[in-house]
Amino acid sequence: MARHTYLTMKTPEEARELWFSRVDELGMELGEETVPLSAALHRVISRPVEALRSSPAFHGAAMDGVAVKAEDTFTASPRRPLRLEIGKDAFWINTGHPLPAGCNAVVMVEHLNVEDNGRYVVTEKAAFPWQHVRKLGEDMVATEIILAPGVVIGPYELGALAAAGVVRPPVFRKPEVAVIPSGSEIVALSEAREEDLRAGRALPEFNSLIFSAMIEEAGGNARVCPIVPDDMDRIREAIASAVEDGADLVIMNAGSSAGSHDYTADVIAGMGEVLVHGVAVMPGKPTALGIVEVGGRRVPIVGTPGYPVSAIVAMEEFVLPLLARWQKHGVKRRETVTVTPCNPIPSRPGMEERVRVKIGVVDGACYAVTLPRGAGTVTSLSRADAVIPIERDREGLDAGQPVQAELLRSREEIEGALLAVGSHDNTLDLIDSMLRRTHPGFRLTSAHVGSLGGLLALRRGQCHLAGSHLLDEETGVYNRKAIQENMKGMPAVLVQLVDREQGIMVLPGNPKNITTFEDLCREDVQFINRQRGSGTRVLLDYELKKRGLSPARIQGYRDEEYTHMNVAAAVLSGRADAGLGVRSAAAALGLEFISVGVEEYDLVIPERYMQDAHIQALLEVIRSEEFKENVRAMGGYGTDRTGEILWTYDGK
Repeated sequence: MARHTYLTMKTPEEARELWFSRVDELGMELGEETVPLSAALHRVISRPVEALRSSPAFHGAAMDGVAVKAEDTFTASPRRPLRLEIGKDAFWINTGHPLPAGCNAVVMVEHLNVEDNGRYVVTEKAAFPWQHVRKLGEDMVATEIILAPGVVIGPYELGALAAAGVVRPPVFRKPEVAVIPSGSEIVALSEAREEDLRAGRALPEFNSLIFSAMIEEAGGNARVCPIVPDDMDRIREAIASAVEDGADLVIMNAGSSAGSHDYTADVIAGMGEVLVHGVAVMPGKPTALGIVEVGGRRVPIVGTPGYPVSAIVAMEEFVLPLLARWQKHGVKRRETVTVTPCNPIPSRPGMEERVRVKIGVVDGACYAVTLPRGAGTVTSLSRADAVIPIERDREGLDAGQPVQAELLRSREEIEGALLAVGSHDNTLDLIDSMLRRTHPGFRLTSAHVGSLGGLLALRRGQCHLAGSHLLDEETGVYNRKAIQENMKGMPAVLVQLVDREQGIMVLPGNPKNITTFEDLCREDVQFINRQRGSGTRVLLDYELKKRGLSPARIQGYRDEEYTHMNVAAAVLSGRADAGLGVRSAAAALGLEFISVGVEEYDLVIPERYMQDAHIQALLEVIRSEEFKENVRAMGGYGTDRTGEILWTYDGK
């Protein structure tokens, strides 16, 4: 089948306006139902709700004391105390109880003196009408509108409904959304076999899980249909079945792109009309929007890309706004904050882009570090603190250029985070886990830009600490020379985190018989490298130079990854025959490991942060025996000096 091309891509705003206008023409109404208050949480009010009774329904005491007629107390003063007879002039009353007939004020018990065994009370202060009284209808009056259409019922709204006597509020019927996963290569999570996944014979289907959660949060009912293979007739049948089963909206996941086996747009066109195919947003470009007709019913349909991040963008841009529109309320807007990117963020002109970032608050300013931007990197969704939208007329953002970001987490979470920028190590994730458990509200968020990148970020004041293992080739000492060269004027403390074993990672059985750095120069060996500025790259170059080997002889020397785990994954997948990294990464993925030595991995902390509560909590964690035991269990680590201050740099 021929490939599609995106000839008339629309902006997200243009695409939404066109699609929504055609959906509105369908005249679809959700209709309403009434539900008991016990089932009303998060449902959406469908029409104005009037109070069925006043609240309170009587004049009631707002304080403990005596109920009186205020006018009878006007002569009271410290010089002329007023004596009131209980049961005649004053009546004991508790908070919330109705006032006796003829009373219009309450005198607090603290302002009374009791005489004659409780027969009389004496007050030295006049009461005023309606003093300490909750008047009838003070909260709401019967027939008053208390909730408007489109209001999402939360805990407070439940209380208002209960007080108004509305025990079965009218709410919109939940939109029925059918989610159809498609692709001959995908299998249900329950059926995914590890050997098939590793061999590339299958992919686990989990987008429907994400979609369903988003739909439920947006007030809809998600119904996940069976997986459909890449077959036009089967896809057509699945869509027809979903519409016949009452779907108000159909989401076709995968198959909306321009490949020869991407049939969604053609099927939609054959069953109705395609309004949009191709949206000027990255990720999310292949999205298709249309209307299908089955058995006289016309229903909107969305074709989302298969890659998770692209699919989420399509959901956020089109599905969630449509569900909100049907329920007469707006999509909840994310809080925005000004952030400064630590590194340049390139972007493609003519395309809007949604860049996910991690954020650290350093000396009151927010700094952002980008996460992997691939459309299939689902962890960029779970790890992100915020999203930076980049307009389509920009070629990207410069480092240090303030920009607005939409928060995905609360400010409290972000402000409680230490931002570590620098070399990657698996122990950083362990620190974060233990920090969250032992010091609730604190966490460690890390960005991997290499050891040198971390020191430069520290120098610019863009992070709280950096992980580094930069070897001085002349002295064989780690980090000190690099700190002196790159952090002049900034006193810092060097704290050892771990000794770790570096080595060459290869497939089990070492099929290429790689044992030395010389073997990396063979023509039949494909290598995967770390990025420039990383300590592992420095170590590789040091070992090559020591042996008189030219980097140009290594196939893949310029093929770079940013973490030890990504290097290990490249070897495991067969993309490379070998890569240099730490033993723990090799052990995690079952690779064989040829040790080349032990290095020092340290934390560089500016001296001014050493007494900060977050840094003190981090030091407490890494100095604990529990942390050291967990690190040793990962393999390839030494912890004899973990947590020790190795050196204090005076900034000169």
